[in-house]
Amino acid sequence: MFLPRGGEGGARCAAAGPREGQPAPEVMIELSFAAANPRLTVAEAIALQERARSLVIRRDAFGKVKHVAGADVAFDIAGRRAYAAVIVFRFPVLEEVERSWVCRPITFPYVPGLLAFREAPAVADAIAGLHIRPDLLLVDGQGYAHPRRCGLASHLGLALDLPTIGCAKSILIGEHGELGQQRGSVVPLRDRGEVVGAALRTRTAVRPVYVSVGHRISLPSAIRFVLDCGDGFRVPKPTRLADQVVGELKIRN
Repeated sequence: MFLPRGGEGGARCAAAGPREGQPAPEVMIELSFAAANPRLTVAEAIALQERARSLVIRRDAFGKVKHVAGADVAFDIAGRRAYAAVIVFRFPVLEEVERSWVCRPITFPYVPGLLAFREAPAVADAIAGLHIRPDLLLVDGQGYAHPRRCGLASHLGLALDLPTIGCAKSILIGEHGELGQQRGSVVPLRDRGEVVGAALRTRTAVRPVYVSVGHRISLPSAIRFVLDCGDGFRVPKPTRLADQVVGELKIRN
């Protein structure tokens, strides 16, 4: 598999001016750089997620989608380094146009529910290395379907002011009812009575994926884009190929 040029360095996150219903730039910058702060404590991270949850925009707030990207992260065996890859595709034909990857040290401990603080800096680095800014980012992980309603997809969306979707291979929180076997079957994923995402069958008679809002998109639109990014496999093409890249990076390093 071709691996493009990548590198190491601090997280580089951008914040644009506010629009109606958008969090203030200082909040987005705080999210961006807190994740890369080696002195960030667990208590501070939890407080930041609690603050950020109310800032997640769960409605469509994006323009025409011409480029969609997939992002994934993996860790070395010792858990000291993160490998992140982001691949950009022309939408809706899903033709790859660019990819970027990075390897960087991990500065935050492993704490369930706070994985975004380990993963987001590497993904942000990879996105910063792109020449084409994607109109929509699919993340292999959770968004609103998170104990504090701010998983990796939401964290990245807020920090980068980017429409994002969480598309996970397993449930972190919540339950759902019986799901039809046909591709496109969908049922709500609920946590304590609130709809936090959806179980979506992307391939007939194959295990579903779990879709949730990241930022600046509605759940129905997130479901539609996940289906539109499918190419016959369970996992959407953008995140599936990003997963392959980080897997190879782990082997090579």
